[in-house]
Amino acid sequence: MSKPVVAIVGRPNVGKSTLFNVLAGEMISIVKDTPGVTRDRIYADVSWLDRDFTLIDTGGIEPDSSDIILSQMREQAQIAIDTADVIIFITDVRQGLVDADSKVADMLRRAKKPVILAVNKVDNFDKFMPDVYEFYNLGIGDPNPVSAASRLGIGDLLDAVVSYFPERNEEEEEDERPRVAIVGKPNVGKSSIINKLLGENRVIVSNIAGTTRDAIDTEIVHNGKEYVFIDTAGLRRKSKIKEELERYSIIRTVTAVERADVVLMVIDAVEGVTEQDAKIAGIAHERGKGVIIVVNKWDAIEKNDRTMREYEGRIRTVLSYMPYAEIVYISAKTGQRMQKLFDMIDMVIENQSLRIATGVLNEIMTEAVAMQQPPSDKGKRLKLYYITQVSVKPPTFVIFVNDKELMHFSYTRYLENKIREAFGFRGTSLKFFIRERKEKEK
Repeated sequence: MSKPVVAIVGRPNVGKSTLFNVLAGEMISIVKDTPGVTRDRIYADVSWLDRDFTLIDTGGIEPDSSDIILSQMREQAQIAIDTADVIIFITDVRQGLVDADSKVADMLRRAKKPVILAVNKVDNFDKFMPDVYEFYNLGIGDPNPVSAASRLGIGDLLDAVVSYFPERNEEEEEDERPRVAIVGKPNVGKSSIINKLLGENRVIVSNIAGTTRDAIDTEIVHNGKEYVFIDTAGLRRKSKIKEELERYSIIRTVTAVERADVVLMVIDAVEGVTEQDAKIAGIAHERGKGVIIVVNKWDAIEKNDRTMREYEGRIRTVLSYMPYAEIVYISAKTGQRMQKLFDMIDMVIENQSLRIATGVLNEIMTEAVAMQQPPSDKGKRLKLYYITQVSVKPPTFVIFVNDKELMHFSYTRYLENKIREAFGFRGTSLKFFIRERKEKEK
């Protein structure tokens, strides 16, 4: 079951970023800084009362004039409405209720999505509670007094948020159909790919970047098997500000990737692989999804006997953090290699769900250690006791060692390569956790 998505909406200077950072920075362990993975904190994984969710900061509003702020707030609210399961609408007790708050509240109310109203900067409940009651006038439920800066009221706010999450054992869990997200920059041919697979023009296609407005789920049957394709939304606004476009693109990509088993990362063959492609692909990598790099418009490339090899070399360089990703060269226009996509999707899902017996894993580890001695530091050598697989999607392993500090990243990578040599795991990342176990416990 995919994680719920929670969006934060609010005016400038109401403490939106502070609340986001408190929830993202204090309650989760930050994922290590992988080259190519987006580092602007637009989204974060958060856990509360054993419920996991993705938090997105719709952000990006700069105060220019009241008209511009209001139009940007509406834009921001629309992004939240389109992508989120629950919306946190944050206001400021010290500035009081303002016109922009009321107008955005109207939009949110009509959206029929759960909205949690947070009244921020309530550092003293006794002093500010009479002012908090004013926010009942917004007509979107009980105001929740919080102070993001002082960490007050955060627990009650999160209790309200998770109360709207669906129960775990609902029908979505029984939906075994493979879910495939199609991601990439605007205008690389994502919608054209779905239309070609469908054999009909169900998704609007034009050469204007951002014509796909919302994430659309399309059911496609191939050889009697059903697949659900999630076409990530393009961009609603034709803004000239590159950062804003990128921010909205990333938010919508995160929400689609969260729901998918396999991600098709579409690249424009003519334009080539870019740093923004690396950011978008990084979202799938961080979340441990299966990844297939789809190079579209391959028919538009002049080729010789070295073209494909050289092109793959460029992709592997820019997306160096995901060497496991499969690559396929297609043309949505001519249909070249389109049917091969289904075989690849099936293979990647199979690899994502592959379980290796503990005995076999330990044989591979013993052999690997014999071939390349573990590192040592100041006379103390790393000892590897035991390895076991603890979960799938993505395949996740725990290695027990004598000293975690000695387990260098490069040695973990070496063991990963040995496991891949034996079992392939094509198209899927592998996750490793290192645990310490003293010798007498062994």
